[in-house]
Amino acid sequence: MTADGPPDVVVDFFANIMPFTELDHATLHRMARHVKVDFFPKGTRLFHAGKTKISHLLFIQQGGVKSFIVDDEGEVTLKDYRGEGDYIGALGIIRGTKASLDVETVEDTFCFLLPQAVFLDLINTQPGFSQYYLKSFSEKFVGTAYAELRRHKMTRRGDENLYLFSIQVGDIVKKTLRKTSAESTIQQAAQEMAQHRVGSLLIHRPDLPDEIIGIITDRDLSTKVLAPGLDYNEPVRHIMSSPVATVLSQSTCFDVLLKMMSSSIHHLAVERRGKIIGVITSHDITLIQGISPYSLFKEIGKQQKISGLYPLSQKIPAMIRNLIKEGAKPGNISRMISILNDHILEHLLTLLEEEMGPPPVPYCWLLMGSEGRREQTFKTDQDNAILYADPKNEQQGKDAQEYFACFARQAIDHLVQCGYPLCPGEIMAVNPKWCQPLSVWKGYFARWVGTPDPQEILHATIFFDFRAGFGKSVLADQLRQHLSKLTERQELYLLHLANQCLAGRAPLSFFKNFIVEKNGEHKNKLDIKHQGITPFVNFARILALKNNVRETNTLARLHVLSRENILDETLWAKAVNAYEMQMQLRIIHQLHQIEAGQQPDNHITPDELSELDKRMLRNAFEVIDRLHGVLKTMFPTP
Repeated sequence: MTADGPPDVVVDFFANIMPFTELDHATLHRMARHVKVDFFPKGTRLFHAGKTKISHLLFIQQGGVKSFIVDDEGEVTLKDYRGEGDYIGALGIIRGTKASLDVETVEDTFCFLLPQAVFLDLINTQPGFSQYYLKSFSEKFVGTAYAELRRHKMTRRGDENLYLFSIQVGDIVKKTLRKTSAESTIQQAAQEMAQHRVGSLLIHRPDLPDEIIGIITDRDLSTKVLAPGLDYNEPVRHIMSSPVATVLSQSTCFDVLLKMMSSSIHHLAVERRGKIIGVITSHDITLIQGISPYSLFKEIGKQQKISGLYPLSQKIPAMIRNLIKEGAKPGNISRMISILNDHILEHLLTLLEEEMGPPPVPYCWLLMGSEGRREQTFKTDQDNAILYADPKNEQQGKDAQEYFACFARQAIDHLVQCGYPLCPGEIMAVNPKWCQPLSVWKGYFARWVGTPDPQEILHATIFFDFRAGFGKSVLADQLRQHLSKLTERQELYLLHLANQCLAGRAPLSFFKNFIVEKNGEHKNKLDIKHQGITPFVNFARILALKNNVRETNTLARLHVLSRENILDETLWAKAVNAYEMQMQLRIIHQLHQIEAGQQPDNHITPDELSELDKRMLRNAFEVIDRLHGVLKTMFPTP
C-alpha cells in the first residue's frame, strides 16, 4: 500500500544525500510534495530485466536491495548491493528504457518514490543534477568495461561467491548496538558479553549514553584482566581502547578488510551520519567472503620460525585471482598485495631481530621502487635498503656496520626463499652502498638533486619513491623532510627528470597501431610496464616532487594533485582510468602465467587482445601525450 510521505520526513531524508543537497529550500519542498513512500517485504522483485517500465526513481530509506542478471542457462550473476540513501532506476528513466537488471529486496525495505516527470524536470532545470548523474553513469561505464575485460579473461572456478566489493558494511552490521557505561565493572561487562554472545562492547559516557568513548573486546579481558590479575570490580574504562576506530557505513567490506589488516584492529565501529550504529569484526568479513585474505594475514602472523613464512607468499596469487573475479580494480589488488608482502617482511624481520639480538642503533628498512609506491604485482624484484641512525662514536659505527651487514645478508636470503627475487641492479640492503647511516643518505640525495647525470636520474626514479617498511619510521620521515628542503632550493634535477620522461614515447604509430618488438624473445609483444605504465608513474613523481606531495603511490599522488587544483580534473580522471586499465591487463597476464607454471613478465601480445581491450589500450596510450603536454608547459626547453 502506498501513502503520501510527510514532507518534513522527505525533506530531512533528501537534504542529506547528493545531489539533492544542492537544491534550495523552496525547490526541495516542492519536490517533497510529489514523493511517496512504499514498503516492500524481503524477497520482493522490484524490477524485471527487459520487462519493467520504470515510472519512479526509488530511494532506499531503510533496508537494502540486490541487482543481478539471470542468463539463458538460469545462472545468476550478482551485480550490486544497495542500501540506505542509494537510488534505483535513474539510468532507465533518463534513457527512456525498461529495466536492464533484475532488482530484488534482500530485507524488508522502505523506499521513497520520486515520479519520473519530477525527476526529469530536475535533470532539465538543475545543472548540478544532470552533471551528477552523468558522472555517476560514466564511472559505471568504466566499471562495466573493466568487468567485460575480467569476464573474458577469467574463468569461473566452482561456486565462488565473493561480495567484498559490492556489499557496504552498513548493510551487514548487526543492528543491535551492545554498549555499557564507562563506570560499569569489568565483571558486569564480561557478563553482558556472555549473555548476548558478543565479542565486544562499546563504552559510553555515564551521563551521555549516546556518546561512545571506547570499546572492549574479549581479547582485552584475557590480556588486560586475566593475565595481569586485575580486580574484576575495576571500572571498565581502565581497560577500554579509546578512541574507537571507526569506518563509514558506506565503506565496502574490502575497504574495511584493508583497514583491519593494515592497523591490526579486529573490531571497528560503524558510523552513519556521525552516529555509531554497530560494530563489524574480522570474523564477520570472513563469513561473508568464505576464504578471506584475512585468513592468510593471520597465518603469516602465527609463524614462529622464519622458514614457516617461505610457502605463504605462494598463496597470494590464489587470493588475487578471487579478488579479480569479484571485481577488484588494480588499485585494490596492489594495496592487498602490498599489505600481505609488508606483513611477511615485518614478521620476517621481527623474528630475525629476535635471533640476532637488538641492533646497536635504531634503523629503518626502506622500500623503494614499486614496493615503495605500493604497486607490486606478481613480478616484484627486491628494492630495499637500510637507513640507520648516525652512530655516536667510532666503535658504535663499527658495531652498526657489522650488525646490519649480517642482518641484511640473512634478510635478503630469507626474502628470496619467500619468493621475492633479487634485484638485478643490486639495489638491496645487502649492498654496502645501500646500508648506511642517515647522514650518508642525506649526502646521496643532495648529490642526486644537485648534480644530476643519467646514472643519478636512474637512482632518483627508484629511491625517491621510498617509504618505511619496518623499524623506526621517524628516520624515513627525516630523510623525506631533507628531500623536500632540497627540492625547494634546487629544481634543475626536476627538469632532467621531465626530459627523461618526455624521451619515452607512447607505443603507438602515426596510424594508431601498436609498436611491438620486431624480433628476439619478445617478438610481436610490447612491454606494458615500461612502455605504458611507467610514463604515468614518472609523471606523477615529477609533479609530486615539484609540489612537495608526500604520497608515493601513483594513484594517490594523482588524487592529491587534482584535489589541490595542480592537475586538471578531466585529465586526472583520464590518467587514472588509463593507468588502471593497463595495470588490469598486466595483472591478469601475469596471473595466467603463474597458473601455467611460467615466470611472470610484462610482455603482452596485442594481437591476442579482444577488440574492446585494444580500443581501451589505445585510448590509455593516447593519454601519455596529454601528460607530456603538461610537462612541456611546466618545463619549457630554451
